[in-house]
Amino acid sequence: MKIAVIFGGKSTERDVSIASGAQIFQALKDRGHEVLAVDTARGILGPAEEKHLLASHIKAIPPKSDELALVRSGASELLSSPELADVDVFFLALHGGIGEDGTFQAVLDVAGIPYTGSRHMASVYAMDKDVAKRLFRVAGILTPNWLMAPCPLQEVKERLGFPVVVKPNKQGSTIGLAVVTRPEELYPAIEEASRHDDEVIIEAFIPGREFTVGILEDRPLAVGEIIPRRKDVFDYESKYQQGEAREIFPAELTREQIRTVQELGLSAHQVLKLEDYSRVDFRLDAAGHIWCLEVNSLPGLTLTSLFPQSAAAVGISFPELCERICQLAIRRHQVKMRKTESESHKGIHTNRAPATHGRK
Repeated sequence: MKIAVIFGGKSTERDVSIASGAQIFQALKDRGHEVLAVDTARGILGPAEEKHLLASHIKAIPPKSDELALVRSGASELLSSPELADVDVFFLALHGGIGEDGTFQAVLDVAGIPYTGSRHMASVYAMDKDVAKRLFRVAGILTPNWLMAPCPLQEVKERLGFPVVVKPNKQGSTIGLAVVTRPEELYPAIEEASRHDDEVIIEAFIPGREFTVGILEDRPLAVGEIIPRRKDVFDYESKYQQGEAREIFPAELTREQIRTVQELGLSAHQVLKLEDYSRVDFRLDAAGHIWCLEVNSLPGLTLTSLFPQSAAAVGISFPELCERICQLAIRRHQVKMRKTESESHKGIHTNRAPATHGRK
């Protein structure tokens, strides 16, 4: 296959995306594929840039807005590049922003280009936490109560209580997230979260253990437990800095609990109409209730990311996982093209004037 690994972008998750892109790029090359490294902000990388950017590490804090402004100024028209004309599939290693919220997917749909992950509307549902939680409720999936800012402090006290989790509604990697324990901390936390998104969600904090499960081709993978070493939540630093969290795959749960998390994970994946793969995050409280926090439609893809660990625990290596994701995307695109062609043929026959067997 000829594969274009699309990464980087201009969201605050740019560093995370570059790390994913670097390891996907190498894994697919190791499987014998022709691979192009494509930064959506800079275009197709030459060998020197490839070596420099793909060796980057994730810093302890996400990029600042002024750093991203420099990246935005170099944006290029990717789809018009002749080097991408004969690519079999775009592997989306994008996180956050227009790379994960369905915008880029919609452009690729219009262009008729096969790409990994879910289609644009499912990406919209998953990225918008408010919409996703409404769909979870409809499907009977337990999710923490929430309100959308702005809202009166008294309403937060009465409906959610403290502590609460304040975070951007359409953002990943826990960027802009804060656990608020006192009422006077609420509005500063909302102000900080609003720097990363025009909508802010306030969610009841669920104390307990945190779990995650990968979904691949409509099948749940291994359940893992995440234990931050120094904090109450699995925040940006805990996720991407070595030694900040323990990640246990498979999780130490009863068979029944594992089966329940897997079933709920698959249900959350399906209710959002996601395809091919995703990762679903949960909390288990002291009473044994399992709460769905969110679904990641394009989860991190490095050797040590949670989704590849979930796959590795059931015997799927990282290079194999990357290759399977490509194959799923190509297969889905082929099915779509056959369906379109079939409907086109039907339309030709339907629109043809009916034969007349006599004249008035």
